[in-house]
Amino acid sequence: METEEKQNSIQDNKESKASKDVKENKDKNSKKKKGAGRYAAEFFIKIGITAAIIWALCTFVTGIYVIHSNSGYPMIKDGDLCIIYRLAELHDGDLVAYSIDGETHFGRIVAAEGDSIDVEEESLTVNGYGVYEDAVYPTTAEGISVQLPYTVPSESYFLLNDYRSDINDSRNYGGIPKSDIKGKVVFVMRRRGI
Repeated sequence: METEEKQNSIQDNKESKASKDVKENKDKNSKKKKGAGRYAAEFFIKIGITAAIIWALCTFVTGIYVIHSNSGYPMIKDGDLCIIYRLAELHDGDLVAYSIDGETHFGRIVAAEGDSIDVEEESLTVNGYGVYEDAVYPTTAEGISVQLPYTVPSESYFLLNDYRSDINDSRNYGGIPKSDIKGKVVFVMRRRGI
């Protein structure tokens, strides 16, 4: 009897081991199938999160623009790629991107709110002092739409194009509100001839 019981228990152990092996194989196969789907889902989730972060950075922190005019010549030329930083603190002399009538323009800050601007004999004065400009072209009063001397309104900047012959800047529009300034130009890449 004891031998019969031993044989039965040995047989039961073999059957339980065989059923465990079958279950483990089934679990391994099912894990492989679930694993591939899980990896694919995780991959696409990571891509989605990365795309959302890049979109947020490009929308709220930086901006990328292609120049379609020579208003910034010689610093930036037609066809150049500019990257702006929207969170930068702005100062006199900074080159910025701004929006007028739905179009993006580029200009240099020459005065802030409360400053008085005047142009005398091809030279720019701010608050009665001559301004040293690193501009190639002289600033003239010819074709200006604003009344000189001009006082920059509150929450605005007075912007001039580097190519001073192009008067589509604050000489025509007056002070540009801070809300219309998109950001400071931090990088320029020449695209001509590429």
